[in-house]
Amino acid sequence: MLKTLLLAATALTLATAVQAADRVTTPLADGWRFVQGDPEGAETTGLDDSKWAAVSVPHDWAIAGPFDVNARAGGAGGFLPTGVAWYRKVLDVKPAPGRRVFVELDQVMERSGVWINGHHLGHRPSGYVGLRYDVTDVLRADGPNVLAVRADTSFAPSSRWYAGSGILGKVRLIETGEAHIEQGGVFVSTPTISTDKAVAKVVVDVTNGGAADAKAGLEIVVTDPDGKVVAKRAVAPVAVGVARTETLAAEIDLPSPRLWDLDSPNLYRATVRVIGADGQVGDSETVPFGVRTAEFKADTGFWLNGRNIKLKGVAVHADGGALGGAVPLAVWRQRFTALKALGVNALRTAHNPPSPQVLDLADQMGLVVMDELFDQWNVAKTPGDYHLFFSDWSKRDARDMLRRDRNHPSVVIWSAGNEIHDTAYPVQAKAALKSLLAVMHDTDPTRPVTMGLFRPNVTGDYQNGLADMLDVVGQNYRENELTAAHEAKPARKIVGTENSHARGSWIAVRDYAPYAGMFLWTGVDYLGESDRSGWPNIDNPAGLIDRTGALKVSGMQRAGWWGETPVIHVVRNAAPAAPPPPNDGAGPAPALPTMIAVATPRPKVDIADDWTPADLSPHPETIEVYSNCPSVEVSLNGKALGAKPLPADGSPRQWAVTFAPGEVTASCGASGPRDVLRTAGPPARIVLTSDDKAVGSTFDDLAIVRAQVVDAKGVIVPSSDAAITFAVGGSGRFVAADNAAPTDHTPFASPTRQAWRGKAAAFVRGSGAGGVVTVQAGAPGLKGATLTLPVAKP
Repeated sequence: MLKTLLLAATALTLATAVQAADRVTTPLADGWRFVQGDPEGAETTGLDDSKWAAVSVPHDWAIAGPFDVNARAGGAGGFLPTGVAWYRKVLDVKPAPGRRVFVELDQVMERSGVWINGHHLGHRPSGYVGLRYDVTDVLRADGPNVLAVRADTSFAPSSRWYAGSGILGKVRLIETGEAHIEQGGVFVSTPTISTDKAVAKVVVDVTNGGAADAKAGLEIVVTDPDGKVVAKRAVAPVAVGVARTETLAAEIDLPSPRLWDLDSPNLYRATVRVIGADGQVGDSETVPFGVRTAEFKADTGFWLNGRNIKLKGVAVHADGGALGGAVPLAVWRQRFTALKALGVNALRTAHNPPSPQVLDLADQMGLVVMDELFDQWNVAKTPGDYHLFFSDWSKRDARDMLRRDRNHPSVVIWSAGNEIHDTAYPVQAKAALKSLLAVMHDTDPTRPVTMGLFRPNVTGDYQNGLADMLDVVGQNYRENELTAAHEAKPARKIVGTENSHARGSWIAVRDYAPYAGMFLWTGVDYLGESDRSGWPNIDNPAGLIDRTGALKVSGMQRAGWWGETPVIHVVRNAAPAAPPPPNDGAGPAPALPTMIAVATPRPKVDIADDWTPADLSPHPETIEVYSNCPSVEVSLNGKALGAKPLPADGSPRQWAVTFAPGEVTASCGASGPRDVLRTAGPPARIVLTSDDKAVGSTFDDLAIVRAQVVDAKGVIVPSSDAAITFAVGGSGRFVAADNAAPTDHTPFASPTRQAWRGKAAAFVRGSGAGGVVTVQAGAPGLKGATLTLPVAKP
């Protein structure tokens, strides 16, 4: 009865409350002034910034280049520039009685400082943590209000990869009542789930920013994945003192819950309104969440919604290739779609939390996530990295990062660090880990914590107790060591936090039930960390897909091991065919010892997705097929070469042949999928394609238009390095171009790009509503091409 009365009272309250002022969010994307440098007085209102560049944010100024062998960040930063830059924007806002105004910035890379009207609001060393500053008391009613942001990457290298420079995330102005929801202050979990009912626990931190004590209650409305209201709940007002924060909570029944899962990523939404003593709405926030169970078990690995699932994951860095560190959501959507098509079901954010929009997308697409916090603690990896700030900032950063990300159902585990070198000093390492675990478990008691242990048998992590402080023991590489650690102590839950592409690494994980899964290094080629290979290399090419999101041979092979549906890819391998397994075609393979690597080393050769070697005369070649089909048949120029069964270890099937120009066909039987390679003739024309059917006009909207140099019959010419020039007309504009080549130093903003292996790509965006985007591509001696895309409505 009491619950019914409370709901009725809340309904009456809302009838008037909806007329009151609520949270007002204003995006601050356009109208910024930018300068690379550190001019004196850049934070003041009187500075003349009229000659500064006009930009929109998110914005990565360093991706414009140039690439320079003498760049301070070196190969770690992809030989791109670093330094200090300022951003300024005049805010259209005035102080109002009874209202609070905040500036929120998702990511500023890095060592940021923020000012309003010359008043310093604060600084933050980390470039990955979200920022919120209360600007209410420093706003002017009699003149302009100038927001100034300083971003400093001059202490390079401060990362082991390209991290970008500038305001990389979105910025917004938020206006609320005096009683408002704290940043990251809504936490929704689902501790009880059954077929008939789930219980959502909603915990809300409400802060009183006013000058007098106040009372605040809540009204919570939950909508299902179809947007239908399925539950409401009121929380009675409580006293909130001046500058105090009170935590209010409620449990809400959700009938017949629809689970968040890999193939059905259902998302609920909880709208939380702060109701004052006068019945007015002072603030509100809508939080997506999912109903799902996720558990790591010591004997059987990872479980999602009662199903035992092997995590087939990849690590991903935060850059978007040609787009730098300010990555439109369309780029991530294309990448995640391509990775899921290979059988990938999990992501590890390496080695820092991603932008919140990336986790939104993982929620929507059904990818589980290991959300990682730090690449170093107290011991440095590069001279200017986070080790300089860990002791002062790590607990606050960890708390803020978890509060920001903890409502995402995609996140199933946290990582406190990657290959932390503190473990060489066990007393120091265990003290740091204990401190982090206390913060992380308090901020989110619903998820386990792991970390990527670095050579734990060298530093004694399995013997000195450090590994067993973790909820789930994670180790980078050396799968057999982690297996042995589990066999020595079967109560340990284990996961591969970083793993190689070697077949043996996958077999070790696949065939050991306690192994929850693995995360390949890496899912996508990324800028930087090329210091091992050195100039002129600008990226790390370890991905399953390249910088443009195009499939690589390594991704084809992975699809043969991880694909959930029948897949087949045929490639050309210049090495002699490997001898068949002893049991090839003779029934099941013998059991393989889990402690012995099963990969047979082979010479490093060029495996190509073509049938056009440089030498077109007869010579030995190997046809190699990646497939999960039980039987694969191959033919060369119509001549059947025979069928081969699927080896127990998933190794590629090979056919040794004498090269002859023409056509190679591989198929999964008469009715299964097939793949074809054809010999290319001289380059004749350009073909443009795009998986995007339309393109929008906001920052997050992009279309990827792929150019291929083909012969007269439409076969890609892999040897072509034609200089392709893109021109974008109509209701669109050119953003960047790339070819995924690791040694091409052409600025990404240049519309002319040499083809690499016969391919290049342009990134284009709409401008305004309606109309079409026209993309043209031409190159000397080749017939050009045109592609049109409609501009999507906002």
